[in-house]
Amino acid sequence: MDRAGQMDRRGFLRSAAGAGAGVALFHIVPAWGQDRPAPSNRIVMGAIGVGGMGSGNLDAFLGQSDVQVVGVCDVDTNNLERAKKRVNDRYGNQDCQAYGDFRELLARGDLDAVSMATPDHWHSITAIAAARAGCDMYGEKPLTHSLGEGRALVNAFRDGGRVWQTGSWQRSVDNFYQGAMRVRNGRLGKVVRIEVGLPTGGKCGPVTYKDAPPNLNYDMWVGPSRYKPYCDKRTHWDWRWQLDFGGGQMMDWIGHHGDIAHWGMGWDHTGPVEIEGSAVYPDEGIWDAPMTYSFTAKYADGTEMVVANAHGDHRMGTKWIGENGHWIWVDRGNQDSFPKNLLTDPVGAGEIQLIRSNNHHRNFLDAVKTRQLTITPAEAAHRSASIGHLGQIAMMLGRKLKWDPATETFANDATATRMLLPSLRSPWHL
Repeated sequence: MDRAGQMDRRGFLRSAAGAGAGVALFHIVPAWGQDRPAPSNRIVMGAIGVGGMGSGNLDAFLGQSDVQVVGVCDVDTNNLERAKKRVNDRYGNQDCQAYGDFRELLARGDLDAVSMATPDHWHSITAIAAARAGCDMYGEKPLTHSLGEGRALVNAFRDGGRVWQTGSWQRSVDNFYQGAMRVRNGRLGKVVRIEVGLPTGGKCGPVTYKDAPPNLNYDMWVGPSRYKPYCDKRTHWDWRWQLDFGGGQMMDWIGHHGDIAHWGMGWDHTGPVEIEGSAVYPDEGIWDAPMTYSFTAKYADGTEMVVANAHGDHRMGTKWIGENGHWIWVDRGNQDSFPKNLLTDPVGAGEIQLIRSNNHHRNFLDAVKTRQLTITPAEAAHRSASIGHLGQIAMMLGRKLKWDPATETFANDATATRMLLPSLRSPWHL
């Protein structure tokens, strides 16, 4: 299809009505029957990164009747072939194309949207390239590998008029929605403290360096980050615990429970003004992300958010605490409050209403059609991730930092400023 044909279809999608609420998160519904929309009504998608979370997201989109996945991309041919087969099996044909380089997928010219689930260090480059190619994107959290990259991504999607949805799917789960709604509508009075509990990290011990397996294009996998020799504990799931590629458990989860904390406070366009904390780092092996950590982010209204690995009274999840001692706590599959009736007190039609979604992937697809904001747009995801980026910098430097969330600058701290946007390995750039 030529570029003109692509724009005609996008024009149709923008004017189409939203498709309504979908099924429960990650529940796949066979959709290939008489009700399948005509090709002109479908959202043409590609997928970049199809191992782990990318595989789950791919399945979720394959379960939507108005989506046509036409291409998949991964630097590991094992992941790539599995994903290609999954797509072809779903459609009953051999039309899905496989790519080892995301640039070739984006150059097709017929994509409306892309699902992206790469390691963190690839988020900004792939996403910005997709925006420039005219694609909307469903991308994994945290938004980017550094705070500076996050601002560049937000600007690219804003300036290009593209839709962004972050994989911070807790916003599409009812107990998180209910907790945030009640906090936003003053059920706790003034919130003075927020506790965000995240998982504890670890270390891997000694490793053996060797050649990368033939199925993995390791140089492409390293991409824009500093080159490190291959070992079995470097890639795939374990990249998370290495600061060149991820941000440890803290950055892996701040886009979940930190995001919910911001949602309840109405802080999707701001961030802390002061950050300090400390962490314990591994003393052996290649994993260098914090094992245990605790930092305090102070906001302009005086509220303090304590982010730490969950232990003792600092529970996993998000807990908002009011000045009168009342509190609301939410976690995956759990919620509690003091007093108990806080979570059953109804929110009236005349009060603040948050976006409601019961299916995160469906919410994205509806926004592709309506051109409205998703439930986790780029700016909100950037601000949620910034909590962790700032905490990471403060803990690594071992000192209190002053931050201006409006200009996104540190006050008189050149070292901290350099850490906002690490240099990228040539030839990669934003």
